[in-house]
Amino acid sequence: MHPIAVTRQGYHTGALARSAGDERVLGDGTHLEIKLEHVSRRFGGRRVFSDVCADVCFGGILVVTGCNGSGKSTLLRIIAGLLTPSSGRVRMYVEGVEVDHATRRGLIGYVAPDLALYPELTGVENLVFFAKLRGIPMDRDRLAGLLSQVGLKGRGRDFVGNYSSGMRQRLKYAFALLHEPAVLLLDEPTANLDEEGIAMVQDILRRQRRKGAVVLATNETRELTWGDAVVDLSAS
Repeated sequence: MHPIAVTRQGYHTGALARSAGDERVLGDGTHLEIKLEHVSRRFGGRRVFSDVCADVCFGGILVVTGCNGSGKSTLLRIIAGLLTPSSGRVRMYVEGVEVDHATRRGLIGYVAPDLALYPELTGVENLVFFAKLRGIPMDRDRLAGLLSQVGLKGRGRDFVGNYSSGMRQRLKYAFALLHEPAVLLLDEPTANLDEEGIAMVQDILRRQRRKGAVVLATNETRELTWGDAVVDLSAS
């Protein structure tokens, strides 16, 4: 069986392309790389995907696609360290040095449909709770900045149980950005978002190019053009 490898996108002229200014930032000596080496996953006797090979470096966006049930969410969970591959490895290198499992998890921000928020807490209380779990100091200015960045300015004191589905998706982004991660993993990145919310996600991706890397899982035609390379799990 041939390994599933990335298809490099043949363009950098879209909304999320690197500008000349971005290229200067990417040349500042920061080195980050994630390598997927022949990654396979089975659940019992069912093969989800086999022999996935891909890589994404500092400033890059890797898009994972495939039909329903092909394992897009599963692959992101493996990259995040939440699942173990049945075979193969995921490696992360920072400044040329491979980091261990615990360090890798600390460098990742994660947005996914099944990410749990606490409906009985306010948006601010959710963020403060998760910040404490991560040992991140939070102050009023930092909280206000995060809420403003994701379009929830003035709504942080509302209970999450009263949020719309789009507002909850925005709060997930605030949670993912809490610790200024080197890597963003985005599963269905624009789920439940309106056009303004989609623009917010595009802005977050542009910012992330300047300080790290992104892996996103999607079947949305527009989002398939946001990356530098695509790995299609349907080929597994």
